[in-house]
Amino acid sequence: MKQPKIILASTSPRRRELIQNLGLPVEAVKNAADETVDEGLSPEEVVKTLAERKMVAAFQKLEDVKNKIVVAGDTIVVLRNQILGKPCDKGDAFQMLNQLQGKTHTVYSGLACMNAESGEKIVDYHFTKVKMKPLNERQIKKYIETGEPMDKAGAYAIQGLGATIVERIEGDYFTVVGLPLSLLADMLGRLGVEIL
Repeated sequence: MKQPKIILASTSPRRRELIQNLGLPVEAVKNAADETVDEGLSPEEVVKTLAERKMVAAFQKLEDVKNKIVVAGDTIVVLRNQILGKPCDKGDAFQMLNQLQGKTHTVYSGLACMNAESGEKIVDYHFTKVKMKPLNERQIKKYIETGEPMDKAGAYAIQGLGATIVERIEGDYFTVVGLPLSLLADMLGRLGVEIL
């Protein structure tokens, strides 16, 4: 069977690059899915709900479904049962990083995959614990001035300069990046796409 094309419901260059590293052709589509969710949802329900919603939105944009797999992800940071999404401004980013510094938090990444031809879909998630270094106000402000935190859940990017403020992780690094590759490979395998 010819390898299917992955339709990635994200314009994140990092997510696209990670899927390309699996040896699969990928096309990124901009996602305009509504990201509001009920407050009563658990973190895993939030990331699964949003990943599935993004997947459906991308699927609905397809003109040709032949030999295509739609993939979408969503990532959140959770500290003491509080969900930290993407900061809305520098002040919000400061608040988030100030809360996270010196503490352990949990990153949840949800994934949704769909065989566009058959309609078969799978939704799952992974989580990873992250311990952030203690940071002073000057360090937090200097990091925010780089611009890196502004479109990242929890206001940091472990794959960028944010790696310097992370002390350790327990779990899968790629879950923190926002695309758990091991989980994705398993899900694609269940849809008939063999990575190895």
